[in-house]
Amino acid sequence: MKIAVVGATGLVGTVMLKVLEERNFPLTELIPVASEKSVGKEISFKGKKFAVVNMETAISMRPDIALFSAGGSTSLEFAPRFAEAGTTVIDNSSAWRMDPSKKLVVPEVNGHTLSIDDKIIANPNCSTIQMVVALKPLHDKYRIKRVVVSTYQSVTGTGVKAVEQLMNERKGITDGPMAYAYPIDLNVIPQIDVFTENGYTKEEMKMILETRKIMGDDSIRVTATTVRIPVMGGHSESVNIEFESEYDVAEVREILERTPGVIVVDDIANLKYPMPMDAHEKDEVFVGRIRRDESLPNTLNMWIVADNLRKGAATNTVQIAEYLVSKELI
Repeated sequence: MKIAVVGATGLVGTVMLKVLEERNFPLTELIPVASEKSVGKEISFKGKKFAVVNMETAISMRPDIALFSAGGSTSLEFAPRFAEAGTTVIDNSSAWRMDPSKKLVVPEVNGHTLSIDDKIIANPNCSTIQMVVALKPLHDKYRIKRVVVSTYQSVTGTGVKAVEQLMNERKGITDGPMAYAYPIDLNVIPQIDVFTENGYTKEEMKMILETRKIMGDDSIRVTATTVRIPVMGGHSESVNIEFESEYDVAEVREILERTPGVIVVDDIANLKYPMPMDAHEKDEVFVGRIRRDESLPNTLNMWIVADNLRKGAATNTVQIAEYLVSKELI
């Protein structure tokens, strides 16, 4: 089992390698891939050193699976070439997500849709992944009509430059590299990605469109406001869900407690609820503040938190690979 990690030296690629090691993924050969400026650098994996190679070399090595985290333009150019060489590509960029010929997969939600013919598989947006993991079992039981979500997203979702900006600002350094148009420390920026013609950002539209595709139900109405906040460790979401039928709050809690990949942290008497600092470096989706929306019938409020670099990116990618291996789809 040859595994290539494309973008191995980047923020998500580094976490992918860590997750592969932690979960003891059954690989026999690791191929770290990065841009030309990183070729020859060594990365450590399970106590061994591996030299970074370029795209052409990696394609010629014909890996079984290539985990991509190198940006949309890179994926559009090279994912088809890996696929043509017989490699199954799992791509973490937005390049293939809304392509009707490609599957958009969260294993706990729609892994069963994968087949041996899927050679390019899209990994969803980080904020979408954690939401649908919690929504799917509730949709199965009560049928979701509408979702209103507001996100509170970590700077790690932007990348290393954003982390540097936040840390510099914490130290009083104001002339360092800027990932955002404004200071992020002691601030909140209600814009993630660029604005589209309808006034929503691309991040907001991703959540709207990707949720329907993953859940396999275009009738679900979704509206989103995505916000960048000065935290590390994970994304948080306030989610308001309108169901077609009446529900019981205790039953909702029981359903979520039984859901693979979900941990319910909801004990307000002892001030227990999910926070990014608790989700940091964890693979699960944490759900709390489960309560009835008393302003509308059949409507529920929840708070959802997950580590955006792990379940929101690297872990979900590796879980797709694990699913393919377990079902002998490689």
